[in-house]
Amino acid sequence: MSSNHSTQQKQTDSRPWAVFKHGDFNLLLTSGIAMVVSSTLTILISGQWLYEETRSATQLGLLGAVHLVQLPVALYGGTLADSVDRKKLMALTQSVSLMMLLALTILAWTDQLVPWHIFAVTGVSGIVGLLGGSARPAMLPRVVPRPLLIHGVTTQNITFQIATVAAPFIFWQMFESFGVTISFAVATVIALVATIMPVMLRASGKPEGGSARAPLTSLKEGYAFVMGHQLLPGLFLLDIGVTVVSYYRMLFPVFADHLYGLGASGTGLLSAANSIGAIIGSSIVFLTNRVSRKGMLVLGATLAYAILLLAFGLNTIFVIGLIIVAALGAMDSIGQTMRQAVAQLTTPDKLLGRASGAHSFAAMAANNLGQIEVGILSAAVGAGTTMVIGGVISLMAVSVIWWLVPGIRRYKYDHANPLGENKAG
Repeated sequence: MSSNHSTQQKQTDSRPWAVFKHGDFNLLLTSGIAMVVSSTLTILISGQWLYEETRSATQLGLLGAVHLVQLPVALYGGTLADSVDRKKLMALTQSVSLMMLLALTILAWTDQLVPWHIFAVTGVSGIVGLLGGSARPAMLPRVVPRPLLIHGVTTQNITFQIATVAAPFIFWQMFESFGVTISFAVATVIALVATIMPVMLRASGKPEGGSARAPLTSLKEGYAFVMGHQLLPGLFLLDIGVTVVSYYRMLFPVFADHLYGLGASGTGLLSAANSIGAIIGSSIVFLTNRVSRKGMLVLGATLAYAILLLAFGLNTIFVIGLIIVAALGAMDSIGQTMRQAVAQLTTPDKLLGRASGAHSFAAMAANNLGQIEVGILSAAVGAGTTMVIGGVISLMAVSVIWWLVPGIRRYKYDHANPLGENKAG
């Protein structure tokens, strides 16, 4: 025990690359990258094909409704991650997503693909993704020493964003050059990697204190922990309050068309710019490692996000739009990375799955409600006006939460004692 403690102390350095010394982290990271690339490709291919087939922003927005009805599954996924082997859970759920992608490939190849297939596969893949989604972040503290956890979270977010930069360019070239069938086929092959890698992890996937308690009892325990946390409810509320009125990523085909008069190339470039910005944002988190006011970082990033939404809605020049979208990605990434790090550092292992599930529930609720709202509103008043409205409401949301939830702006992270009691005041 003392030897392990000594080893962890030696590994407590500020070098971002220290996490790559851990083989299991590299395996988990590779699996995650493959998952991100395949899922991003699936979203872009499905969205572009659906929009070109229907020319309807409302149809894209309604994809959010499919995800919305799945949201309770995110909470149950958290209980699964706290009661079953997390490695097996990742592999099993990812294999179902693999089969769904294969089905889309076959349907496109046989020229039988129709819009309801996109909705159905989105529904099934979304459910299994939520069932297994909490297992991956719950495994992260198993594969890196806790003193390196923030570096692990940040490194993971950066590499995932690099993957989402690559994916739009892959999508752009494949979709325009080879069409929907080859595009889905490539996404399927990449998803195979994401399916295999989790079972190669050496670290135990069995949660500490895992039990066969009734799901409802387990859910109640997780709910009590999250609601009693000094920071998590406020952070989740901030995320929901802003994202519901501003979610734009699934509607890149609409913005590319309505604002800039472009097709798949515009969709791919907007998505890539957003991901590049997210990489920059995650890199900034490394530079703020010694900044104690993590809550203020989240609030500041969210405020900047709201202002950028206004600029995005008012702009009609594509190059400037790419810059704004990149900045939006950066601000969003800073807030997301800090929320995730704080949640993992302040949650015991036996509750990590449920805490991650609650985070996923809040984020997915915001994203899917936002997708529906932005899709319908964009069809009614235009894409630009929709973003302006979202920016105004987001500014109001940040102001309200600033005053009503003071624990966020007062929170100080103790770098020397990350496991110490949260001090929100």
